[in-house]
Amino acid sequence: MRIPSWLRPSAAPPADNGAEHNAAPVPRNAIVVLRDLRREYEMGGETIHALAGMDLTIHRGEFMSIMGRSGSGKSTLLNMIGCLDRPTSGQVIIDGVDVTQVPKRQLPRIRREKVGFVFQQHNLVPILTAEENVSLPLRYANVSNRYRRERAREALAAVSLEDRLTHKPTELSGGQQQRVAIARALVSNPAIVLADEPTGELDTQTAAGIIEVMQKMNEQRGQTFIIVTHDPGVSERTNRTIHMSDGKVIEDSATTPAATETA
Repeated sequence: MRIPSWLRPSAAPPADNGAEHNAAPVPRNAIVVLRDLRREYEMGGETIHALAGMDLTIHRGEFMSIMGRSGSGKSTLLNMIGCLDRPTSGQVIIDGVDVTQVPKRQLPRIRREKVGFVFQQHNLVPILTAEENVSLPLRYANVSNRYRRERAREALAAVSLEDRLTHKPTELSGGQQQRVAIARALVSNPAIVLADEPTGELDTQTAAGIIEVMQKMNEQRGQTFIIVTHDPGVSERTNRTIHMSDGKVIEDSATTPAATETA
């Protein structure tokens, strides 16, 4: 499968945590660094510690999974990495930039340029074709219609759906819909792809195919994939698995030396 040049990863930038205060240096190959990350919510007069002082380093090009029971903090963690929520305290450093120091108005640009999202429910617009769904993230990137179409078609070809450009979601199988969602996540060439239970509603064979597509993209493009899953079969296909409980990492089964480095 040929990967177009615009879909290939760029070289890693020099490490810079982006913070105005003194801090430990960020490893050069780190794409995500979390330091003493805490997220607290008030609910019914009680403080919920969704993230309780988490420290985690994720390196560029990792293909990793996150496991844990409901309420362990997995989704909150993805929200932090995806710049969808702010921590109560601590640092979130994405591709060398401490996003906790970035003005709120600039976060959409960081999300658009650095992070792609794949959801369990696909979240495709039912009245749009596969090509139109994939091109949606580029509508906010100030690029021409022709450029959007070209990039959408190349992204769909990368997930072997070049023959489904004009099909709407209802005309696609569940696995095909999820591949469209993956293409949409890839179309802006983000450094990080966050997948929240991407195989949760798929049968075993289709789920295996979706993970295979993600693995191929990871290997060929060098992007970092972070997959939240309850399925041991999915986690076994990743190079690193962390287990969460009560807002903390309780186990990190890194299988590569780079993944075990700390900030």
